[in-house]
Amino acid sequence: MRVSDFDFDLPEERIALRPAVPRDAARLLRVTPAALSNHHMHNLPALLRAGDVLVMNDTRVIPAQLAGRKGDAAIDVTLHLRLGPWEWLGFVRNARRLRAGDVVAFDAGLLGHVVEKREGGEIHWRFESDVPLEAALERAGTMPLPPYIARRRGIDEQDRNDYQTIFAEKDGAVAAPTAALHFTSGLLAALDAAGVAREIVTLHVGAGTFLPVKVDDTADHRMHHEWGSVPADVAGRLMAAKREGRRIIAVGTTSLRLLEAGGLQAFSGTTDIFITPGYRFRSVDGLMTNFHLPKSTLFMLVSALMGLERMQSAYAHAIESGYRFYSYGDASLLLPHG
Repeated sequence: MRVSDFDFDLPEERIALRPAVPRDAARLLRVTPAALSNHHMHNLPALLRAGDVLVMNDTRVIPAQLAGRKGDAAIDVTLHLRLGPWEWLGFVRNARRLRAGDVVAFDAGLLGHVVEKREGGEIHWRFESDVPLEAALERAGTMPLPPYIARRRGIDEQDRNDYQTIFAEKDGAVAAPTAALHFTSGLLAALDAAGVAREIVTLHVGAGTFLPVKVDDTADHRMHHEWGSVPADVAGRLMAAKREGRRIIAVGTTSLRLLEAGGLQAFSGTTDIFITPGYRFRSVDGLMTNFHLPKSTLFMLVSALMGLERMQSAYAHAIESGYRFYSYGDASLLLPHG
């Protein structure tokens, strides 16, 4: 398909710069093939069925943006995939200034050795520090807010809390699984009371997921790998739910991609699954997700689930109705079977 098919106009004032307070006060657009209806996140238990299974991602965002210097050149790095205890792949804005063997000095005594240059500004780094790398990143890095937020207001200490979900536990993401940002302990208790089950998986979200699509045809786009895990006991319960005819609803495109990559089987490894219209969903029956960028792989994914025309009309309704878009914005509940 043409990437231009997934374009739409979004007024800049619709881009949320901070999350809703409280988090479950965010708006929620329920989308089915037949209807659109406006709600809030705290209404979610009433919009689901007893027996439904919500699948959450427990990844935790690390301070993955690093600012360093090589001589007089400023080097800005966004880490996106861990390769080993001290090694990462990262995107570099001015990668032309670097060669294999170069050393970049970051804050807090963190050194980065350029192991290999790859295409598209991607570099294989090996880091060196007198403390564990996780501690060095906490001292030297900043939260990797999407550029459409960071450019408009900068990044501050509040984002270290705002950009983590209530489920965040396992370090490794360089972007938040933003649909789960809307959950609170009170909402979880209400879902329990409504008989809605929860399962936890892990997908360490990579920056590649949010890179702009620079080709004209979706068939020519290359997704970057992300590491994920579906434990065997979780896979077993999800398979049982599927056999019983209970709906599996992914909270976020991260959970959805992981479940579709593994087919509800136990899974541990990397995935570069790219879902566009025409894809046949094997694992999920619905998706809760935020509102995504024009021409993005994530808008392509939701269009694959609901149909392009349906999502175009849903997004037009959201824009007209004042919904807040992107990472800190409002949510949608997509139910392709009504």
